[in-house]
Amino acid sequence: MSTEAKIINHWGKGGLVDAVLAAREAAGLDPDNLTPDDLAPLDHLHGRGVEATAELMEILSPGPDTHLIDIGSGIGGPSRLAAHTYGARVTGIDLTGEFCDVADMLNRRMGLSDRVTIRQASALDLPFEDESFDGAYSQNVSMNIADKETFYAEAFRVVRPGGLFVAAEYAEGPGGAPVFPVPWALEPENSHLLKPDDLRRTVEAAGFEIVDFIDQTEALLEFYQRAREKLAAEGPPVLSPRVLLGEDGAERLRNSALSTEQKRTIPVQLVCRRG
Repeated sequence: MSTEAKIINHWGKGGLVDAVLAAREAAGLDPDNLTPDDLAPLDHLHGRGVEATAELMEILSPGPDTHLIDIGSGIGGPSRLAAHTYGARVTGIDLTGEFCDVADMLNRRMGLSDRVTIRQASALDLPFEDESFDGAYSQNVSMNIADKETFYAEAFRVVRPGGLFVAAEYAEGPGGAPVFPVPWALEPENSHLLKPDDLRRTVEAAGFEIVDFIDQTEALLEFYQRAREKLAAEGPPVLSPRVLLGEDGAERLRNSALSTEQKRTIPVQLVCRRG
């Protein structure tokens, strides 16, 4: 099975549209007046969720004349935030067709289809001309991808000179392999992490200047503590990334937290500029 087929098989669960709509109904949300804020606890499938996306957008600082590419857009939460909050135009790509279908459905229901376009495509072969976008971002995408050289080279290719690419992902920590299963991989052979120094070299080899390289371990551990306290006080939330991860979602999220706590993984955010 190819890497792309493994990724699609991992994320494409079937029945996701119905699961998201059921979670929306259980949360008591008005289907005719949905906003990006309503679904934010569910549709930001990465460490620290919507608060991490908000920080990333502050770095990109888009406006109504900005065209961004969201590489690995999932069901579109970050893309909708950029469009709704900043007025940006966003093109999202994702390899998983089911994610794209859900994203399109939610974009329509929130009246954002004129600002957010979703296409099924590979991050290793972006279907766009050189220098098509003012900026780019990805969040917890490349851990599934062994060919990180092409991943970063493609991001570099489609960003205009002077534009930023902000990439949040996990690097390999000193504590050993992650505790599996984790959100991005059920087994070790589907997890592809680089040591922080190797990640820097790969990004620079693609042509980017690294403006900032942020170890987000402390922020993520603090987030996990807040999440545990809220869970103890209120019980499991109706809207959660577990809706997207499936039956073993809670275990995978716990293992991700444990892997960071044990320094098996290092959450990092790279701010890269194309010169």
